[in-house]
Amino acid sequence: MDKIRLKNLVMNALGSDASEDDSLAPSTVMSLVVPRSRFAETARILKKEYALLAAEWASDETGLGRGYGVYACFRREKEYLVVKMEVPTDDPVFPSLVKKYPAAFRFERQIQSLMGLMPAGNPDNRPWIKHEDWPADAWPLRKTFDGAKKLPRVAGEYRWIRAEGEGIYEIPVGPVHAGIIEPGHFRFQAMGEDIINLEARLGYVHKGIEKRFETLSWVDASRLAARVSGDTTVAHSLGYARAVEALAGCIPPDRAHWLRALFLERERIANHLGDLGAICNDVAFAFLFYQFHRLKEIVLRTNMNLFGHRFLMDRIVPGGVIADIDPDKAQTIMEELALIEKDFERLVAVYDDNSSLEDRVRDTGVLRSEVARDLCVVGIVARASGLNLDCRIHHPFPPYDRIEVNVPVLVSGDAHARAWVRVEEVRESIRIIRELLRSMPTGRLTTPMDRIIANRSGFSAVEGWRGEIIYWVQSGQNGGINRCMVRDPSSVNWLGLEQCIHGNIVPDFPLCNKSFNQSYSGNDL
Repeated sequence: MDKIRLKNLVMNALGSDASEDDSLAPSTVMSLVVPRSRFAETARILKKEYALLAAEWASDETGLGRGYGVYACFRREKEYLVVKMEVPTDDPVFPSLVKKYPAAFRFERQIQSLMGLMPAGNPDNRPWIKHEDWPADAWPLRKTFDGAKKLPRVAGEYRWIRAEGEGIYEIPVGPVHAGIIEPGHFRFQAMGEDIINLEARLGYVHKGIEKRFETLSWVDASRLAARVSGDTTVAHSLGYARAVEALAGCIPPDRAHWLRALFLERERIANHLGDLGAICNDVAFAFLFYQFHRLKEIVLRTNMNLFGHRFLMDRIVPGGVIADIDPDKAQTIMEELALIEKDFERLVAVYDDNSSLEDRVRDTGVLRSEVARDLCVVGIVARASGLNLDCRIHHPFPPYDRIEVNVPVLVSGDAHARAWVRVEEVRESIRIIRELLRSMPTGRLTTPMDRIIANRSGFSAVEGWRGEIIYWVQSGQNGGINRCMVRDPSSVNWLGLEQCIHGNIVPDFPLCNKSFNQSYSGNDL
C-alpha cells in the first residue's frame, strides 16, 4: 500500500482528470497522465505529502503520433510516481513547478533550451546547458534537429545575477581551472572575503549525449551510458541496463545481480577514498591526500587485474554482465579488503584527531536540512544534511533486497559531515562486498533480451556513489530509442553548493566544492 499512496492522492484529488499509464515498466513504479491545466496542481498535492521532485524532463513524441510529453518524477520513501502531461506542437507551453519545487528551476530551463517548450511561471528564461551563442530556435532534442549539421554561431551574452552596493565586488572563477578537472564557471559576489552570492554556469562539456542515444541501438547505447560520467561508469551502466531490462521484460540471472552490486560497491569505495584525499588536500593536509589516494590506487589496480578495466567500464550490459570471478579472484578481493580496511582505519584516526583539519571542515559550507529538502538533493549531500535517502534501501533491487544495508545519516550539513558520510560508507561497502562474496550464487551471467515493443518506456533508479541516478527510456515507433533521459545526482546537487556557500569566506569555496564533488559531465547532457 505504501508504494501507491502518492498515486491514490493524485487520483482522488483529480478524479477523472487523472488516468493510469500502463506503458511504463516496471510495474513497481506508478505512472499517471494528467491534463496540462492540472499539472502544477499535482505538484502542489504531492508537496503537501512531503514528496521530493526527483526529475523533470520532456520528450518529442511526434513520431509516435502525439505532440510533446512533459514528465515529472516524484518520490517519497519507497514510492516513485511519474506524472505526464501532453503539450501540443502548436502551443509548446507548460506550467512551471518552481513555486512548489525549487529543484524544477534548472530542469525547466534545460527543457526550454533543448526541447523548445516554455515553462510558464519560471522566472528565469536564460539558456541552460545550451550556451547563448547557439541560435535561439535551435532545439537539439526535437526530432527535426539534425545533430550532424554544424550550427552557425550567433552573438549572445549570459546575464549573470549580480548583487549591488557599496563595497561589493565580483570574483569570476573558471571556466578553465588550475587543475585537471572539467570546466565550470562560478561567479561570486563578495564583501571583503565574505561571500554574498554564488552562481554556477555549466554546459561547457555539453556533448549532446541524450541526443546521441537516439541514434544508437539498445545494446550499443550501453557503451554511451558508461561514458556519461567517467568516474561513475558502473552506476550509469547499471541505471541504463535496468531501465532497458524493465522495458524489455528481461530478468538478469542472480549471479549477474551479485556481480553488478560487487562492481557498484567497489566504485563507491574507490571514489570515496579519492574524495577524502582531495578534501584533505584542500585544507593543505598533504599526508592524508597521498595516503587516501594510495588506497584508491590499490582498488583500481585490483579492478584492472581481475576485471580488465580500472574503472570497470562496459562490464555491465543489458541482460547481465560480461565479467566474472572465480574462487581465486574472490580470495584476492578479500585480501585486498583486509589491507585497505586496516590502513583506512589508521588514516581515519589521523583525520579525526587533527585539530587544524577539524577547524577547516567543521561549520564550513553548511546546507541546512530544510534547504536540502527544498532543493531535493540526493546521495552524500542529502545524508549529510539529515535526509535518509538511498535507493539501496528505499527502492532496492537484487541483491540489495536480500542483504542488509546500513546508511549513515548526519545532521550538521557541513563539509565535515559530507566527509564523514564517505568514511562510514567505505566501511559499509567493505562489509557489503564481503557478504556478496560469501553469498554469490552460481549460474549464467546474461539473459537474452527480446525485441523491444514500440511506444513503451522503462524506468530505473540506482544509488551511485554520488547518489541517486535515474534513467527513463522510451521506445519509438520502430522499436528503437525515441528518448533516453539521464538524471545524474549533480543535476540537483549543484543547487545545494550554491546555497551552502552563503556566509562563508572565498578561500573556503574549493573545500566546499570538493566536499560536494559534483560531476560537470553528468550535468551537461
